[in-house]
Amino acid sequence: MRVGELLERRRQGWQELDQMCERYARGSLVRSKSAAEAARFAALYRAACTDLAMSEEFKLPPATIDYLHRLVGRAHSQLYRASTFPLRQWWRYMIITAPRTIFTDPCVKVAFVVFFGLFVLSALMAWAEGTFPGFAESVIGREQIDAMEDSFSEGLHGNFDHYVIASAGYIQHNTSIGLQCFALGPLLLPGLVKLAYNGIVLGASFGFMARPEVDAGETFFEFVTAHGVFELTAIALSAAAGLRLGVGWWMTGNMNRFDSFLRSAKKSLPIIVVAVILFFLAAFIEGFISPSPLPYVVKALVAIGSASLLMFYFVILGYPTDEDATIWEEQA
Repeated sequence: MRVGELLERRRQGWQELDQMCERYARGSLVRSKSAAEAARFAALYRAACTDLAMSEEFKLPPATIDYLHRLVGRAHSQLYRASTFPLRQWWRYMIITAPRTIFTDPCVKVAFVVFFGLFVLSALMAWAEGTFPGFAESVIGREQIDAMEDSFSEGLHGNFDHYVIASAGYIQHNTSIGLQCFALGPLLLPGLVKLAYNGIVLGASFGFMARPEVDAGETFFEFVTAHGVFELTAIALSAAAGLRLGVGWWMTGNMNRFDSFLRSAKKSLPIIVVAVILFFLAAFIEGFISPSPLPYVVKALVAIGSASLLMFYFVILGYPTDEDATIWEEQA
């Protein structure tokens, strides 16, 4: 059989592929395609590529070669095109997958206990100067304490330009803390040490400024109240995401190390995504609300609202069903 006759018999496959490309362009195939349709499309595409090569090799009519070039190009674009932004899937991911992952992940529990446990303990020890004399100075340093008192000795002030610049600076500062905790997390012990260090230092700062004899304490708490909930939670979540990677790397179970790491990376993704969102929210509040002349009651309401939102997100939305618990146990 001649090549021309063979290719002519294949014309029906070209027409079918052309029709499927048209359906792809309209989006109908994307919504309704099955595994069989996808396999058929791929098979027709490979056949068209072969036919194009044969057409060029045996110098068939230019019209046939041009048609196959356009057909193969269209099919290639449809087969390897980038997916559209899955808004519905993203919404489900953030409302269902992320909070349930955070609620059930043991690394999140460890990070929260280490960070907030040491934060509260350090704050109490720094505040109780009579019982633990010199604790705050030994943790923070006298020079840093003096700088803190000087920063909040004149009250809060600023204008809109100041708030915009400050917000950008706070985003950089906050994310750098989170990145440090996240980056050291895969090493496990260094990540926990870094998290514990931040908890102790921040707790000592809060405890010292809470002392009744510290005149700048009132201004300090007026500044940190509104954004502190989001910022502290984001630090703990960043460390938890890093720890999850470390657990996957060092505790592989019956999997090879690379596959175990990839599985843990998938589990850590919703944790770090939520942490990034909280860092940006904290930076926005820290730049525009915390230093503003708004009454303290407004800033306190922002903090209460932030805490309530996190409780709803992590506990109400995150509380697993029996099906979720079974899936988590299978993946762990």
